[in-house]
Amino acid sequence: MRRPGYFVTAFAALAMVLVPVLADAKPGGGSSSGSRGSRTYSAPAPTQTAPGTARPMERTATQPSGPQQAGAPARPGMPPQAQPQRSFMGALAGGLLMGGLIGMMFGGGLFGGAGGFGAILGMLLQVALIGGLIWLAFRIFRRRQAAPAIAGPAAYARQMEPAPVAGGAASAGAYAAPARDVQLTPQDYQAFERSLIEVNAAWSRRDLKGLRDFATPEMVGYFAQDYRDLDARGWRNETRDVKLEGGDLSEAWHEDGLDYATVAMRFSMLDATFEEATGKLVEGSTTERQTSTEMWTFVRSGPEERWLLSAIQQTG
Repeated sequence: MRRPGYFVTAFAALAMVLVPVLADAKPGGGSSSGSRGSRTYSAPAPTQTAPGTARPMERTATQPSGPQQAGAPARPGMPPQAQPQRSFMGALAGGLLMGGLIGMMFGGGLFGGAGGFGAILGMLLQVALIGGLIWLAFRIFRRRQAAPAIAGPAAYARQMEPAPVAGGAASAGAYAAPARDVQLTPQDYQAFERSLIEVNAAWSRRDLKGLRDFATPEMVGYFAQDYRDLDARGWRNETRDVKLEGGDLSEAWHEDGLDYATVAMRFSMLDATFEEATGKLVEGSTTERQTSTEMWTFVRSGPEERWLLSAIQQTG
């Protein structure tokens, strides 16, 4: 094997895995992020603008709820399903039995060739020690398997009770009463279009304060993480001249004192990623427009309150 060529190929493959797709450096990072209340884990209803299925959430602060499926982790606050564990005496007996079988194969029986009681006792102690070590390793391994996953970022609002999805398949185990529909006005759609433009403008300025005016704390946290990812590579991303080309409503509902609206938006813009130190264009274009179609979900605490961006989902 030619080792230099092998290592170069392996390094190139690793680099392709570690380096993200730069064309997805726009707000949201090209992933599905955020929360949609009880519908976070349900796909938004397709629309004329986005007839396909939206990608599931890849980053969210909302915990799944409902009956656990086979092999699924336990609900938060609930212990994992108990698994049978062997006791120390069981492990010791197993060790002794294994030692006896080995002795019978290689030494003419369990006591054959042992050389007296002292040798027998020494052998038993060794077998007991090995059995105890096996038992300890088994316990440590099982404990690590049962350790709960680290929770994600704190949610921007209190946890929502699950509710069946209107116009789509409900998530498993949705117990709460159906959420009522929300009637939107032309002013609401104007607010959604303005949010699309303002979020991209604040993103390009690297203005977290400006993003807080139009997005939930959860989404602002994801934007900040995306900034850190770009900084780690010495890049910056700018989206300019954003124009809404078309859009329509997927679903709008009210639950637990909050209004939600998910809209499909097709928009075009100049999307470019630069090298921070030199200003060199890394990906995208400053002259050729790119078009994207995404599902944006907004939330508000009342009809007189401002809509805030709570989720962005990619469409496929």
